[in-house]
Amino acid sequence: MASLFALCCLPALAKAPDSSQRPLARPVSTAPALAKAVQEAAPQRPELRPASEQSQAAARLQRVAFLSPAISARPWVRPKAVEQKAMAKRRMRREGAVCGDVDIQGDVVGDVPGRIQACGIEDAVRVRAVSGVALNPPALMNCKTAKALKTWTDNGLKPAFRQRGPVVEMRVAAHYVCRTRNNQRGARISEHGKGNAIDLSAFRMKDGEVITVLNGWGQGTTLRPLRRAYNRACGPFGTTLGPESDRFHRDHFHFDTADHRGGPYCR
Repeated sequence: MASLFALCCLPALAKAPDSSQRPLARPVSTAPALAKAVQEAAPQRPELRPASEQSQAAARLQRVAFLSPAISARPWVRPKAVEQKAMAKRRMRREGAVCGDVDIQGDVVGDVPGRIQACGIEDAVRVRAVSGVALNPPALMNCKTAKALKTWTDNGLKPAFRQRGPVVEMRVAAHYVCRTRNNQRGARISEHGKGNAIDLSAFRMKDGEVITVLNGWGQGTTLRPLRRAYNRACGPFGTTLGPESDRFHRDHFHFDTADHRGGPYCR
């Protein structure tokens, strides 16, 4: 019994060693806790929110208004009277348009019978002006020829006379007439007899100057625009004949819309 008591109570009565074999715990630093306490004690200032898109746009508008001129460059609304006048003019042009093109002004004539076989025009029109250039006198033709004349006026005649013009009138030497080519007996029917042709002998400028093919073709100052205008007719028209083609055309330009197998015939 005594021995059993000694065995169980010996460790409790034993003298503790001077130093423990267990490693000492690391000292806990107080710096983070102190910093946290200071941060919690300090008053919290809210963070500024970024500027909204609306406020940024308003600021830009203020800067633009400050830098903009005192008078706006935006045009004023046209007076009602001016608008009505323009609409009336447009309506008048539309009512006088033929061949479905407001730039071709004239009258619808209808079918024109020929006095001999192979002459005549289907759906003829009498053209008074093309692209603002008057025809003197008005010319009888079909719409194919009228449209070709308008194309040439825009792309050939007007650009050629830009420095001397503008051109306001074309003098018509011949349009529809039932006859043979060059009025020669036994020749084929002229394109004039089918409404496919027009002959032009002179051009009048806005300042009153009249340039004739007969006199202008031989002068240096007028030859260049006349030749330029004549050359640009090749293509819109199927046939172009001028002063250098033969003796029959020394005083006018002959333009027609005949179709040739080899393409336009231009001399």
